[in-house]
Amino acid sequence: MRLMFFIVFLFGLQLLSYACARSLHWLAGDALTLRAKRRLSAIIFIVSNVLLLNLLLRLWHGAFHSMAMWLIFMLYTVYAVIAAGVLYLLLRRIAPRSKPLPALRAFALLFFIGLSLFSLHNAYVPTVRHYRITLDKPLAQPLRIGVASDLHLGKWFGKRQLDQLAAIMQQEKADLILLPGDIMDDNVIAYRAKGMQEHFSRLRAPLGVYATLGNHDLFGHQHEITAEIRAAGIELLHDDVVQLPQGITLIGRPDNMDKQRRSTAELLAQVDTSRPVIVLDHRPDHIEQHARLPVDIQVSGHAHNGQIFPANLIVRAINRLAYGHEKIGNGHFFVTSGYGFWAVPLRLGSQSEVMMIEVTGKTNEKTAGE
Repeated sequence: MRLMFFIVFLFGLQLLSYACARSLHWLAGDALTLRAKRRLSAIIFIVSNVLLLNLLLRLWHGAFHSMAMWLIFMLYTVYAVIAAGVLYLLLRRIAPRSKPLPALRAFALLFFIGLSLFSLHNAYVPTVRHYRITLDKPLAQPLRIGVASDLHLGKWFGKRQLDQLAAIMQQEKADLILLPGDIMDDNVIAYRAKGMQEHFSRLRAPLGVYATLGNHDLFGHQHEITAEIRAAGIELLHDDVVQLPQGITLIGRPDNMDKQRRSTAELLAQVDTSRPVIVLDHRPDHIEQHARLPVDIQVSGHAHNGQIFPANLIVRAINRLAYGHEKIGNGHFFVTSGYGFWAVPLRLGSQSEVMMIEVTGKTNEKTAGE
């Protein structure tokens, strides 16, 4: 499976490199000679494959970030030239004899800049998405759950975004806050250096704030990350079962990179499943399995809704539910695009978000009817 993924990625990288080179040739026009264009193409292919080699061998620090930035540069360049091509076809229908090549090249450059700024906006300006569900189990009072996954606290995402998250949760009157994984961006270096703990600790809710570890929290610094999360006053669930008021059970599992983690079925064995059960599981890859268990609500993240188009299409193809909400059996499953971002501060085809889930149960409906 990994070999097949590598082959597909390698082929896609060469194809994108070729498309980027051709796009830059068109943008340069007569400013570059044929020989210079060939050199430019060679440089693009060399950079792409050197970065890929670095990604495989970790020859220098920041392998993933360097590759991500380069891929997005090439992708956005191709998008800009495609947009210019579409505009050209439209102009040909209006004025068949016109030759607006200089204007089209200027448009492509502006499109590239505009696309980058739009992506930056999507990464840093969150939206709040509201959901309302009714459980088949009793719940004395409605419950408002705030979900923010994939914060990736680090160099590009920190104090200001944590303050904004706390303000959103307060404004939305969240009774319970859930953070299902990837709290830190691999380590706690930037978190400590920028003094984020005070801001992280501002997340508060009447029923508490609970988190689990994602894959990026398990890259060798899980002990420091665990300590920092708990020092901020947040309950970290690591194969733990917690009883909340109203008879609600909360189960938190670490990411499946932790090969010692217990199964959800094993954790449920100690639970009264006649009452509502909420599960935090970072990845959405066990949804179909959990749909056969007495799980009422599951919140996940990880997929980022692709973060950058067309990755949206890829994560949808490999996941039963890659983004949003779906009721499967008696369970409600939620996968958020995440509050932060990974590798680069850009989102295209996705947006930074907080999920607000308003939950009612059988008791609520009966009371409303009376």
